[in-house]
Amino acid sequence: MDLKQLLLKDAMIMDLKATTKEDAIEEMVDKYYQVGVIDDKELYKSDILKREAQTSTGIGDGIAMPHARDKAVKRATVLFAKSAKGIDYKSLDGQPAYLFFMIAAPDGADNLHLQALAALSSLLINPELVKNLKAAKTADEVQELFDKAMKEKEAKDKADEEKQKAKAAAAAQASDSDDKKPYVVAVTACPTGIAHTYMAEAALKEQAEKMGVDIKVETNGSEGVKHLLTADEIKRADGVIIAADKKVDMPRFDGKHLVNRPVSDGINKAEELINLAVEQKAPVFHAEGGAAQETEDTEEKKSLWSRIYADLMNGISNMLPFVVGGGILMAISFLLENSVGAHSQWFLFFNNVGNYAFSFLIPVLAAYIAVSIGDRPALLPGFVGGYMASQATASVVSSKSPAGFIGGLLAGFIAGWVVVFLKKWLKNLPKSLAGLKTILIYPVLGLLFTGAIMYFAVDPIFAVVNAAITHFLESMGTGNAVILGTLLGGMMSIDMGGPFNKAAYTFAIGTFTATQDGALMAAVMVGGMVPPLAIAIATTFWKNKFTEQERQAGLSNYILGLSFITEGAIPFAAGDPLHVIVSSVIGSAIGGGLTQLWGVNVPAPHGGIFVTPLANKPLLYLLAVVIGAVISGVIYGVWKPALKKNK
Repeated sequence: MDLKQLLLKDAMIMDLKATTKEDAIEEMVDKYYQVGVIDDKELYKSDILKREAQTSTGIGDGIAMPHARDKAVKRATVLFAKSAKGIDYKSLDGQPAYLFFMIAAPDGADNLHLQALAALSSLLINPELVKNLKAAKTADEVQELFDKAMKEKEAKDKADEEKQKAKAAAAAQASDSDDKKPYVVAVTACPTGIAHTYMAEAALKEQAEKMGVDIKVETNGSEGVKHLLTADEIKRADGVIIAADKKVDMPRFDGKHLVNRPVSDGINKAEELINLAVEQKAPVFHAEGGAAQETEDTEEKKSLWSRIYADLMNGISNMLPFVVGGGILMAISFLLENSVGAHSQWFLFFNNVGNYAFSFLIPVLAAYIAVSIGDRPALLPGFVGGYMASQATASVVSSKSPAGFIGGLLAGFIAGWVVVFLKKWLKNLPKSLAGLKTILIYPVLGLLFTGAIMYFAVDPIFAVVNAAITHFLESMGTGNAVILGTLLGGMMSIDMGGPFNKAAYTFAIGTFTATQDGALMAAVMVGGMVPPLAIAIATTFWKNKFTEQERQAGLSNYILGLSFITEGAIPFAAGDPLHVIVSSVIGSAIGGGLTQLWGVNVPAPHGGIFVTPLANKPLLYLLAVVIGAVISGVIYGVWKPALKKNK
């Protein structure tokens, strides 16, 4: 694909007016909207900001490459922009950025577009091209410079390919020699897989050539995995370089000296990484310790809480489809019960299928917590441990109550760590038994030990604890109920989909499955609806404080809020966290507390305003939503600073 089709002249900004990173992003997004490359500024901008929140796309040497891939993009395009004075873009080298390449890729971008984006990204490590771009005065010059650089790169790549073939042929015929070149393999990957993946590849290959080192680089980018490393190539390599900001296939590198760094280091510290790999100064990687074991060379080791949170979120994210799917069918069954009766086949069908889905909540939660810790061998013990927690069976202590969600959480962590310890314990087994580890030894022993812990300890103890919690909730006075509803409602707005939100929602789900009482579901549902509705109200009645694009996005938040999709408020919270989050928490807490004060009960785990007919007090349920949303909306609208005048 001709790069001129990507580098549109109409989309170039040869004299960027912005003086800050935020304004630069805004100016470039506006330009994209003006020329019709995107049709939803807020969606595209929010995805740009999400990528920036991971790591700055200011890669250094005066270059920034903000990029996003979403449904707002109509065609693959690269916007070129220049700033004469430079902008503090929070670049990785701490220096101002002068050249900007904002990459827009549509959700359905074909391989041709993605290959062109990858090729363009790899050109930007050429210092001569960068120097000429800084001096370019017109859009035509920019296109011509890239066209020339692309032709030179294609010629060089072709020559390198022929050279590699000749080397391979010579190596097949020759015996080992004293002048054998060092050989390393590498993997590059970034979250979006558009730019940094290929820039790191190009930087590593160019630096390796200068150092006289043979290298093969596998890219895990938007096109999928390219130049896949073979087992023989990994075996022959002196060392391995992982320059990635997302998970890659690691077990294949077991026993190799491995450098594990962010993808930005692959671009900016290629020489350092290659030296570490060639000289085998990096630690040896061992895959037996778990699915995602870190090496000592990782710049930032995960904290214990980060690991626990990641494992927990893996369980919750896999459980949520069962909650939503089963919950909606149950909600439909309750509606049918009111019209056709409790003995109708239609009611029984929807209700039973919904209940079947709900019966898997705790087993699935436990299973995928375990998988996150101990990989696939932990699936069986985790699932069975979760099932044991969901059943009120007589173990060493007879109880009519199951261990419930608390027991399920523990089952997941127990099963995962049991498998991790089994891997360490059995790592010296004879190689003849290696094939039996994952399909027989780990699952069977993992199930045995997990089952024993659940049967003799967790189930007996937490069956009693769960029964006590259930009794407390059922006998809870109005005052305590209001406090709990206020707390849960407020938590739904603290991070709008993050750990506080998920913790509150999971607690309400656990209570609902244990007691079939939807009181706390009403509190979290109201708390989750308030933030997007508050945004919608503020953008409607305080229009002068919002841009045209924000007002348009605000309208969509009416629908998102009524549907119990709290995430609709995230783009606004990302841009103005203090005003949005504080105002949302206040309204959500009040709305959640009111549901408990008025004794509102909603026996459905999802659905927002659309499950109102199921509520025991539908008008009061709606009133709690309205009061919470209006309070938050008014606080936000009044508190938010007015828009700055155009510069």
